[in-house]
Amino acid sequence: MLNFCRGVETILWSCYLVKKMIVSKQYRCIHSASCLCTKGHLTEEVIFLLFQHLNWNPKHIATLSSVCKWFDDLAKRVLWKEFCKTRAPKMMLDLQTGGSHSVDGNWRALGKLLIYCSGCTKGGLFNSIHIPGHFVYRTRFSRTSGKSFLLPQCRTDVLYVSDPCEHLDQGEEGDVGFFRGVFKSFATSKVRKLLIKREAPLHPTEVCPYCKAKLWSMQQARLIPSSASCRLGAYEDCIEYYVCLNGHVLGICTLLPLSDSEEASELE
Repeated sequence: MLNFCRGVETILWSCYLVKKMIVSKQYRCIHSASCLCTKGHLTEEVIFLLFQHLNWNPKHIATLSSVCKWFDDLAKRVLWKEFCKTRAPKMMLDLQTGGSHSVDGNWRALGKLLIYCSGCTKGGLFNSIHIPGHFVYRTRFSRTSGKSFLLPQCRTDVLYVSDPCEHLDQGEEGDVGFFRGVFKSFATSKVRKLLIKREAPLHPTEVCPYCKAKLWSMQQARLIPSSASCRLGAYEDCIEYYVCLNGHVLGICTLLPLSDSEEASELE
């Protein structure tokens, strides 16, 4: 009974640390017997149950990751994985099916992609206007929509793409939409082979906001089909997107007025 009470006390203390977000980075910590990151030591099983109770809250996971390397490793390996599986179970099951692809080791990046619109900075990747990145409550990712972003010869690839995150009335840029996505088994995809065959250059300075990998411009490689603008409800000459070495997709478009976008959908 005493051990049980101590365990409950430890969990409550950890909840307090996470919810109050008062922890600070201690990257030299090795989680030894003298570790002061937490009051006592929690096993992985206890932390798993704690965050399961918190419904894999991403803010709490990010906060715990900043405590020390031990917690950061646990979050990358276990907690972000469970968050992804809970947030998009069918999509995660598909991404892990087939044997040629493993999400393990990149769950944090995938978790961020699910809930974060990267926006853009003036002079940055999309070189247009400044729209700050932000977290989104919920986004729908579609494998069917992903087909519209692939050339006919690449449509055996599997690509999940989100609905555009709308940023309206952006001055001369009009109504701007940001979209993001992820390829299944990108290393063996036809899109990657075509990028290499066409000797598409990697962006010299910018990197993926989700995993920090180098980026290919799909527009520069002439790999954006007209069906992409129809799917997004956007002007055909105002769509651009990048894919990183890990298969994460991020893009921008100028959205058509609602009546025009409805007509575009009918044409598709």
